[in-house]
Amino acid sequence: MSVSMSSAPFSRAVVRAMRKLYPPALADNSWDNTGLLLEAPFVPSRPQSNTILLTIDLTRAVADEAIALKSSIIISYHPIIFRGLKCLTLANTQQQILLRLASHGISVYSPHTAVDAAPGGLGDWLADIVTGTRTSYEEFSDAVETPNSKEALDDNDPFTDLKPPPTYTLNHHPSQTSFRLATAASETVTTIPHTRRPIVPQSPDLESHPGAGMGRIVTFSNPQPLPTLLDRIGKGMNNPKGFPIAIPQGRTISDLSISSVGICAGSGGSMLGGLDVDLLFTGEMSHHEALAAIEKGQAVISLFHSNSERGFLTEVLRGQLEGMVEEEWAKIRQEDGENEELREVLEEEFEVLVSEVDRDPYGIVILKSDTG
Repeated sequence: MSVSMSSAPFSRAVVRAMRKLYPPALADNSWDNTGLLLEAPFVPSRPQSNTILLTIDLTRAVADEAIALKSSIIISYHPIIFRGLKCLTLANTQQQILLRLASHGISVYSPHTAVDAAPGGLGDWLADIVTGTRTSYEEFSDAVETPNSKEALDDNDPFTDLKPPPTYTLNHHPSQTSFRLATAASETVTTIPHTRRPIVPQSPDLESHPGAGMGRIVTFSNPQPLPTLLDRIGKGMNNPKGFPIAIPQGRTISDLSISSVGICAGSGGSMLGGLDVDLLFTGEMSHHEALAAIEKGQAVISLFHSNSERGFLTEVLRGQLEGMVEEEWAKIRQEDGENEELREVLEEEFEVLVSEVDRDPYGIVILKSDTG
């Protein structure tokens, strides 16, 4: 006699919602691995909360966070499984994470490049930043880091010297929950006239998602001073401590004007390399890719890989999911409404949360003068 198993009803609603928002057909399946990567079985005697946890990377810290929240499902932008697995053991740290999550009834879904390609997705979010199309976010005043205070230093941080006076501190980009949506009309940025198009258009085009494709090329109606774009990007990325920029030798930031921008979230070297644009805006590029760009007279801005992606979770994906999951959750409730075993689970509302511990592995070391 076979045993019937399924994932939690709420997890099924979330997977349906993600597939509608970001169809798997949009992903670059020649190398990417997207979709439902871990389907944890539903145990009626130990139900999870109807909570979605959004993250860029599924690390041990994020798994701990999801377990503490009793989340039903994690939406991890980056896939934790890229290649085929011949076994699942505790000897591998990433497999440990998967086994732990399965034992706690937590599923994992990864949309990755489907989000990059979708209209209104990650590529357009970055394009919105450089064109001033978005509404700004601002930090809570109590979330501002104060590296000069001893309380702000991490005792376990090998990059931080705890002996007074400290000569350097390691600063990571703040977690997304330390930001709130600016609602004042005066905080809405005026859109700069421009056109935009994908670098690699989706083929064949999806009727449900017209205009999809990888990367974006933004062309301004009037050239923009590079310092103005830097200010826009800094504010749009929630004021990071700093980010790398490369410009041609013999030029200065203040004398560069930008008429066109090539955009790619994450690692953009291969996609942006052949573009005839003034500025390459991405998460990371190799030394030689950046060198080749400035030799062509281009400027390069890189943000660290996942810092070019993380803000999208709070500013776009969370709101999208709240709307789409509400529709799919209502359908699941109707479909499973006669199942007495699911009555308590189906009566619960849901919540979409953004991880507080997810962060790029790189931080910025800020040097300070030694006054000792």
